[in-house]
Amino acid sequence: MADSPASGDWLTLPAPAKLNLMLHITGRRPDGYHNLQTLFQFLDYGDELSFRVRDDHQLTLSPEVEGVAFEDNLIIRAARMLQKKSARPCGADIRLNKILPMGGGLGGGSSDAATTLLALNHLWQLNLDVDELAAAGLSLGADVPVFVRGQAAFAEGVGEQLTPVPQLAEPWYLVVVPQVHVNTAKIFSHEGLTRDTAAINIRTALEQGGRNDCQAIVSALYPEVGKALNLLNKFSFAKMTGTGACIFSSFGSEAEAISVSEQLPAEYVAFVAKGVNLSPTHKVLFRPS
Repeated sequence: MADSPASGDWLTLPAPAKLNLMLHITGRRPDGYHNLQTLFQFLDYGDELSFRVRDDHQLTLSPEVEGVAFEDNLIIRAARMLQKKSARPCGADIRLNKILPMGGGLGGGSSDAATTLLALNHLWQLNLDVDELAAAGLSLGADVPVFVRGQAAFAEGVGEQLTPVPQLAEPWYLVVVPQVHVNTAKIFSHEGLTRDTAAINIRTALEQGGRNDCQAIVSALYPEVGKALNLLNKFSFAKMTGTGACIFSSFGSEAEAISVSEQLPAEYVAFVAKGVNLSPTHKVLFRPS
């Protein structure tokens, strides 16, 4: 475990992106949510959060995210959740360096929330274990638990039933970021969405991969996504992550990924990152003292 910073010092942690290497929707539940199967892997790329303990009960966030009310921000909601678990006043100043796009399928908001849970549990010395934090995080979003646990995983249920898969290859990825914000609720409520994909086991997922059941609907509703898929497919097999909008292809080396990136039209926003099976947040926070 990393040492706690001295009073007044900042603790800075990454909040990494994730990719859904496949996303199968196996059914719709009576509560309206969907059962799914997916493979999560992290990227060594993402947002960055810094935390400084206050001696009162106040929370600050700078800068605030445009278009998101302070108390609605997942970072603040995560902090409020932990405040309720403390018997003493716990406050924090929080700084956010926002890199990941909203509505991109990279899990930026969920990752920010998970990093907040991990960081403030450490700084406020609440001593909650990872299971407790993951359970708390689920109420913030279905992707939060995988970021809290910090291991590449095969997920089932609504995404909360996690089985670690440390044997995943860790390739380099080129991620293209279409300039659209995909509405997740709109995708999952669409009448044309595939909801009856046959369930598979982890071995099949690892050996054969899988598709993204949301990809066709997103491509139809957001033509920019379909255009990006078609373009990237000319260089390497491309797939959408989550409910989009981001598209990715894997490569054996950073140089290959950069080479393809340099061949994309200038108007395309893209980045190259390495897939990793241990969250960068955990690498920093839980490194040997």
